[in-house]
Amino acid sequence: MAMRRRTLTMEQIRVKGFEALVAALGPADAVRFIQQYDLGSGDYTRERARLLRNKSAREIFGAIHPE
Repeated sequence: MAMRRRTLTMEQIRVKGFEALVAALGPADAVRFIQQYDLGSGDYTRERARLLRNKSAREIFGAIHPE
């Protein structure tokens, strides 16, 4: 007699799928893979110019890597 396979929920599919990606690619590349499918929104160039206006490279680096 054949066993009936239980249908997975969408959450279970997401979790198992991401676990498979991490196993195959590692955590960082799994995230990079997923990011390919999110095009984002807005105007990145305009937003970047607004956020970085009048900031030196040293100030930006300091904000990313505080001492």
